[in-house]
Amino acid sequence: MGQAFRKLFDTFFGNSEMRVVMLGLDAAGKTTILYKLHIGEVLSTVPTIGFNVEKVQYKNVIFTVWDIGGQGAWKLRPLWKHFFNNTDGLIYVVDSLDRERIGWAKEQFQAIIKDPLMLNAVILVFANKQDMRGAMTPMEVCEGLGLYDLKNRKWHIQGTCALRGDGLNEGLAWLSSKLKEHKAAGFSAIAPSF
Repeated sequence: MGQAFRKLFDTFFGNSEMRVVMLGLDAAGKTTILYKLHIGEVLSTVPTIGFNVEKVQYKNVIFTVWDIGGQGAWKLRPLWKHFFNNTDGLIYVVDSLDRERIGWAKEQFQAIIKDPLMLNAVILVFANKQDMRGAMTPMEVCEGLGLYDLKNRKWHIQGTCALRGDGLNEGLAWLSSKLKEHKAAGFSAIAPSF
């Protein structure tokens, strides 16, 4: 009984560690978001080839965030399953200015969330670049990705501006809350059997 109480206490009050993958098309702002969250600054970035991984703490939750490059995503897709193993959450970043590729963003997003390793993952969508004239609203991004059609999945969309940090903490607050609920309910990331 003592261990069950301790686990419940840690879930709600102690530091929790969560594994999160951050995906999206190239130039959506994934790396900018990662380092804005990690060190609070905007770094000059180049397109990510491969991945970046950092620990980001938000209140009492430590997120291990895997930022996987969007450049040539179709080439990397077969490797994504290796990053999905034991994943608690997905942060999907959309360039809200990129109306021409919202269909491609949807195709990639749907492939990710339907992967057997991601079926229990909590989903946070950052509709990035909201500060730019002509950007799709979070509602338009939501419709473009097909979020309203998701059944039995926990998801949230958050308008953001990575350069200023707008919306990032609000998104992490939601993700932190839902991941803690998810863990307390007994859901865990799926580990494949080999």
